[in-house]
Amino acid sequence: MTVERGVRLMAGVIVLVSAVLAHYVSSYWLWLAVFVGLNLLQSAFTNWCPAMAIFRAMGLKSSNCCGPR
Repeated sequence: MTVERGVRLMAGVIVLVSAVLAHYVSSYWLWLAVFVGLNLLQSAFTNWCPAMAIFRAMGLKSSNCCGPR
């Protein structure tokens, strides 16, 4: 798995968990989904997000197409 795929996987899981928690617990959990969406938006322009640094520290490699290794 690459860093980029890991970020997308983690973001998708967090958004789905946020939606489930918003449905069953409190609508305030939707703010977590908003945070993830904003983080993905800024990472599209900067090619960096905290999850990328974590995944690189865990040993995942970047794909050949996107940014520095």
